[in-house]
Amino acid sequence: MRDHFAAPHGAESPEGPHGDFSPIDPSGPRAAGNALHKPVMLDECLELLAPALDGRTPVMIDCTLGMGGHTQAFLEQFPLLTVVGIDRDKDAIALASERLSGFGSRFQPVQTTYDDVANVASTYGTNGRVDAVLMDLGVSSLQLDEVERGFSYAHDAPLDMRMDTRSGRTAADLLATEPVKEIARILSTYGEERFAMRIAQRIVARRDTDPIVRTRDLAELVRDAIPAATRRTGGNPAKRTFQALRIAVNDELSVLERAMPAAISAIRVGGRIAVESYQSLEDKIVKRALAEGATSSTPPGLPMELPGHEPYLRLLTRGARKASAEEIAVNPRSASVRLRGAERLRNEGSNS
Repeated sequence: MRDHFAAPHGAESPEGPHGDFSPIDPSGPRAAGNALHKPVMLDECLELLAPALDGRTPVMIDCTLGMGGHTQAFLEQFPLLTVVGIDRDKDAIALASERLSGFGSRFQPVQTTYDDVANVASTYGTNGRVDAVLMDLGVSSLQLDEVERGFSYAHDAPLDMRMDTRSGRTAADLLATEPVKEIARILSTYGEERFAMRIAQRIVARRDTDPIVRTRDLAELVRDAIPAATRRTGGNPAKRTFQALRIAVNDELSVLERAMPAAISAIRVGGRIAVESYQSLEDKIVKRALAEGATSSTPPGLPMELPGHEPYLRLLTRGARKASAEEIAVNPRSASVRLRGAERLRNEGSNS
């Protein structure tokens, strides 16, 4: 789970059940402050998943562990529950492990990307299935607050943006190597940036003599590329560019495309899934995967439902739930969240 103060828009090889991470010091002011944050729509997530977690010794996978806020709340509310927390970020794994150490073996950390959820379920579930899956997408407050990670346009730092700093190219690498059309495509597709080509052209024109390697450099370039009249509204003009680069650097949408069907398949009959999205591209992927499972695959026109073609999901939300006005007032970044959930009715290809 993410303790979200994420940018309004919402993982590389697996390391095994307990990961391979270096300890960090979670005792500093940043960690201590973040540990007090209440995760976005926590009560609603608890409500959606509770029927799958009561009256047994259940296992839940928190696909986006972050600092462990959602996981802590679930462990406290369900005393027989075990939560397996997935995160690609070694710092998140270390911080959450420290925070949740009092729960002993009821918390199990795994450093991997959450599209590896089926393998995690095979390790910790029963017959490869678990009782519930939670996803809280996007960037976490841990990553935003760690200035040197380069996720925020509000602080000057190296232009990195990798959630897993062990491998992969940085945002600076991407801007230094991709052609102008590809940079414009990334900004337009992932950031819905109206001036994507103008920004991309300025990046490419500048990079041979003055490479863009820091967040301040990129934020200033974007501001100068956007017409002054447009800059007067809508917040920081660099926010869409930073969102787009973060998604591209971490391959977030491709990971989500793989993770949704894998997570649904990893849930037992009667189990539940809840997903929080923070931008429209994420929410479309989630909505499509859940709608597919909630729709009969019997060919249209037949007089009866074919055995094994019934829906295998029941939607738990009418559309997507949104944060209350009260929550938005306390945490403005919750304004963009969309929460969807579903219950597993049967396994694909069977009537059971």
